[in-house]
Amino acid sequence: MTQSLPPPMLDLVPDSAPFSAEQRAWINGFLAGVVSLDSVGVTALSPEQNAAVMPVAKGPLDDGDDGDAPWHDQTLPIGERMTLADGRPLRRRMMAAMAQQDCGQCGYNCNDYSNAVFLRKEERLNLCVPGGKETARMLKTLYEEFGKAPAAGPVAATPAAGGSSAPAAEPGRSRDCAAQATFLKRTRLNKPGSQKETWHIDFDLCESRLDYAVGDSFGIFPANDPALVDAVIRAIDAPADFPIAGRSLREVLTDGVSLSPAPDMLFQLISYITGGERRQKAKALAAGEDPDGDAAGLDVLAALEKFAGIRPDPEAFIEALDPLQPRLYSISSSHRANPGRVAITVDAVRYELGGRARLGVASTFLAGRIAPGHKLPVYVQKADAFGLPADPSVPIIMIGPGTGVAPFRAFLQERMATSAAGRSWLFFGHQRSNYDFFYEDEFTGMKAAGVLTRLTLAWSRDSDHKIYVQDRMREVGRDLWAWLAAGAHVYVCGDARRMAKDVELALVDVVAAHGARSTDEAIAFVANLKKSGRYQQDVY
Repeated sequence: MTQSLPPPMLDLVPDSAPFSAEQRAWINGFLAGVVSLDSVGVTALSPEQNAAVMPVAKGPLDDGDDGDAPWHDQTLPIGERMTLADGRPLRRRMMAAMAQQDCGQCGYNCNDYSNAVFLRKEERLNLCVPGGKETARMLKTLYEEFGKAPAAGPVAATPAAGGSSAPAAEPGRSRDCAAQATFLKRTRLNKPGSQKETWHIDFDLCESRLDYAVGDSFGIFPANDPALVDAVIRAIDAPADFPIAGRSLREVLTDGVSLSPAPDMLFQLISYITGGERRQKAKALAAGEDPDGDAAGLDVLAALEKFAGIRPDPEAFIEALDPLQPRLYSISSSHRANPGRVAITVDAVRYELGGRARLGVASTFLAGRIAPGHKLPVYVQKADAFGLPADPSVPIIMIGPGTGVAPFRAFLQERMATSAAGRSWLFFGHQRSNYDFFYEDEFTGMKAAGVLTRLTLAWSRDSDHKIYVQDRMREVGRDLWAWLAAGAHVYVCGDARRMAKDVELALVDVVAAHGARSTDEAIAFVANLKKSGRYQQDVY
């Protein structure tokens, strides 16, 4: 049995770097192999891959799997998803490791990303932003199965079914071919006294001539906080103008790499440039362990402070970090109602941890660091089964607490612009009615105009008893069932881990209580709504 030759070792660490010959050799291999540089090509495929890519009657990825994906649910934790995928072919287990949001931040949907990794068309295992470290670690574990199977001769891989990582020809239609948009303004949506910081953000698209449909998402490429960049440069004791692939270290740290959370590869690098107990701790952190109970709070700066005094070569340090990924936001405007402009609704993430202020990269970039008139790279991510019914007379039920209301503002603007006849019911909730009623004037006006038929509100902090949107759904269950019986489509946007689950349970309760069904029959009814496209989610 033949083995394909590995790609030649690349000498990526300069002789002047403060490493021993053994450390330099390891780091060179680490950067060329683990980080998966672009120069590393497709090597020999395992028998399972050969079976997947050889031409057969049923398609290039037909490996005996029935195509069902019960794990394709954003609300399921990764452990449950992997259990549901147990016993499936490797590429299907790779899909289960994804966050199941089909968000497009990686440049694929979940199924296409897994196929691309499986066919070794995509070497990067850390592109799933919502999946984070959990997904990257699971993909790495699954990827190792390639090495456990006997290698066969090289086989030409066919394209992954349904997708490609090739840039789109038209600018602004994918993360790999961005367009330019101009930041116009930000408007605070919370009134003084709110415990939240939420912004309405407007962009001008006229220069790019980019358009979009309601339900789509808007991708932006943010920049890291300059103060954090400066602190990282000081921590590694390197000159800010150190050259990295034609750019300065500061520039790469600003918009090229992620500074939160600290990736496993950084700890692996640290383990080779430190010793003793610190080396063992770094190895444990690289393996996903938590020796000191602080792993969850370690961003790149905190990791460098934890192992204070290390002086990694700047190039090796940069290669050990994850790429800074674009961020996607639900579009909160209709292009028909606002031609040449797009709006998003953003919660600014700010909190204290370890005696230091932590900032959400994109949210605080949009909330304060970007100035009106600034141009930035953007793209539109087409919605995956999240949009208004084709028939404008069909009633819609929209459930979106907090920033989850964003796409529903767009839905209502679209229905107003097209004079759609269908009824619309919005469930919105937040903390306090006096401070956190986003777009209150607009929704009030839409209700007066008859575009918004019904508005149901839930405030969790207005009284001692917390009220959420799912509670309101049960309270108006009879009317909700009447809308469902009339063919209404249901839309849910917001938190996947709790809200989306609670809303679905409330809907099951409504169907059981007012639709004369048992609990099992009500569960089946809701499942059928999903299968028919009448229950759509944009959750994260």
